[in-house]
Amino acid sequence: MKAFVAVVALASAIIAAPAMADLELAKKSGCLACHSVDAKVVGPGWKDVAAKYKGDSTGRDALIAKVKGGGKGNWTAVTGGVPMPPYSPRVADADIEKLVDFILAL
Repeated sequence: MKAFVAVVALASAIIAAPAMADLELAKKSGCLACHSVDAKVVGPGWKDVAAKYKGDSTGRDALIAKVKGGGKGNWTAVTGGVPMPPYSPRVADADIEKLVDFILAL
């Protein structure tokens, strides 16, 4: 039984590790100043973003462009009109793509 519990704990840690790395990247990039995974801060919670774009074949590219260039208008009811600042070139394009993939996977 102890071996089973150890295997389950190890498997959980392996599965959670990429998500923790993505949250650290989000923290380092400044994303968590305005967003959280589960709830609105200034901007929408990322689970809400993932739900909005679920099944949208253009959603990933649209979100990458929004993070790179900033903007406003897509979440006005949530943000009260506060714009999202541009994160490119301050955050590398590859990191922006990784963050968007993390958000869409929620």
